[in-house]
Amino acid sequence: MLGLTGSAGTAPAKNEWVRDVSERDFMAEVVERSREVPVIVDFWAPWCGPCKTLGPALEAAVAAAKGKVVMAKVNVDENQMIASQLRVQSIPTVYAFWQGQPVDAFQGALAGSEIKAFVDKLSALAGDGGLAEAIEAAEMMLTEGAAVDAAETFAAILGEEPENADAYGGLVRSHIALGNLDQAEGFLTAAPAKIAAAAPVEAARAQLALARQAENAGPVTDLLARTEADPSDHQARYDLALALHAAGRVEEAVEQLLDLFRRDREWNEGAAKVQLLTIFDALKPTDPIVLKGRRKLSSMIFL
Repeated sequence: MLGLTGSAGTAPAKNEWVRDVSERDFMAEVVERSREVPVIVDFWAPWCGPCKTLGPALEAAVAAAKGKVVMAKVNVDENQMIASQLRVQSIPTVYAFWQGQPVDAFQGALAGSEIKAFVDKLSALAGDGGLAEAIEAAEMMLTEGAAVDAAETFAAILGEEPENADAYGGLVRSHIALGNLDQAEGFLTAAPAKIAAAAPVEAARAQLALARQAENAGPVTDLLARTEADPSDHQARYDLALALHAAGRVEEAVEQLLDLFRRDREWNEGAAKVQLLTIFDALKPTDPIVLKGRRKLSSMIFL
């Protein structure tokens, strides 16, 4: 991570991803550093009016990227050799380095939207910093029953990217798996607005609803006996579906709900369909249970 130093004629850099660079450390802090993360180089001078506008705007955009790019500020009055080598003929001039080479550049001040687009494009060069792999690893932990490890990994990912919907939903599901339903609900309530309605978070919300239902699910054996004794007992069949789902017998629960929908789709204000959709939302869209269940439900709806 880049440190901070001040330089004559300008205030010290205002965030941890921006520093002043000289000819002495340019190779290390720009060329070599760019092999790990894109580096934006801002060539400026204290007497340059447009530099006073562009510099802070660039710093703010780099700060918003939170480590996906870093920034080096080069005072051309104090570092004329670098400016000459890169053919800087007017300032402000901005270069972007990646993998040891300049990959983009512009001269003059830009509008805020153009600065953001420039930084966003560079951020994408380095990918997500391994977050996708970390999420995949956390999902594997959760699948294998290591919910504590999964929760810690998802939390660490959110420390790097607080609005990562996959990690947020994974954290909630980890707490559901641990039986921490109140804590899971607290996370859902506090979900950042930007991702509150994202599919991974909605899936976690559906899982929480099913987990709450499972707390009151009756014995499968008793409910199965009731439905066999009276196939028209819709409440018993609905409760049986809840109990089956709570026992991990998801496909059987879906079949019971489909049967209930077939018998009386309007029963209890369409409760069977609502419950089916909740189960589908809690699973991955490509899950065979979802694909088969949605197909059967659709065929009954449109008959």
